[in-house]
This record gives sequence, C-alpha cells and structure tokens, in this order.
Amino acid sequence: MGAEASICSTNGVPLVRNISELPQSDYGRGGLSHITVAGSLLHGMKEIEVWLQTFAPGSRTPIHRHSCEEVFIVLKGSGTLFLAPSSHAKIPGEPHEYPIFQNSTFHIPVNDCHQVWNTNETEDLHVLVVVSRPPVKVFLYQDWSMPHTAAKMKYPYYWDEECFHSPEPKDEL
Repeated sequence: MGAEASICSTNGVPLVRNISELPQSDYGRGGLSHITVAGSLLHGMKEIEVWLQTFAPGSRTPIHRHSCEEVFIVLKGSGTLFLAPSSHAKIPGEPHEYPIFQNSTFHIPVNDCHQVWNTNETEDLHVLVVVSRPPVKVFLYQDWSMPHTAAKMKYPYYWDEECFHSPEPKDEL
C-alpha cells in the first residue's frame, strides 16, 4: 500500500471523492463554510476550480474583483448579488442589485467588482462556484467608492495558501 496523500498533494487523490470528507473551513470569515471540490493547488486542476460555499444568514463576501470568470449556481437559499460592471472606471461605483434564489445561476465577468450577500434572515445560502484560471488573484475593496488602484491584492487567496509554493508558468494563449 502506498503513502497516504497530503491535503496539498495531487498524488493519490482518488477520482471519486466524498464531499463530506473534503477539508472545510471558514478561513477566519465568520458565517462562511468553504470546500474546494476541485482545485488547482489541491487537486492539480489547470483551467477551473469548483467550490461549495455556504453563507449563514447576514454573511457576505467582501467587495472584490478578480481576473477570471466566475459562475454561481444557487443550490439552496436566497440572497443578493451586488455587481458594479464598471471595471474601466476609476472606482467600482454604485452596484446593481440582483436577487438570487434556489436554482438561479449567474456569472461574474472578468474584473467586475461584486459581492454576494445572504440577505435571508433565517436560511443559509448554498452555492456551487466555478472559477477559471486558478489560482485566483483577488483585489479587495473597503467600499464601492474605493479606487481600483487602492484595492488590496490577495494572492494566493485564503483557501490556496496552505498549498501554495510558487506560481507555475501558465499557458496564456
């Protein structure tokens, strides 16, 4: 029998995995539960990552943007997507608000500032998230009027930190 795979190794990762046995954490963000179902650093994915995230009532992502596409599928619950599609302006500006609900899907264009918020007071928001071009460089904003040039870059992002060693060259074709 071979050596057991570490959480950060693609060696020995089984093709079929039980989601309930995958590492789960809030990464210091109260109200969040994050599971990387298929990741670049955890599982050797090259083009996409897949996450399961649960937001407790009232919890939300920070206002942020990233240079990748992102697709959400709402599995359960409801909330609000805030999206400022003004990545070419100096600031994100006032976001548009979109209700999100069970069985809805939405995508975030490259570099558009956004925030997902569980505005439901009683029910968790469960989403399946797919992002392109991992690992993702994230730019964090204090508010919607913060200039893009002042946004704080976070790379690697929280769920990649444990396994991040050095960036591998990417084929950007």
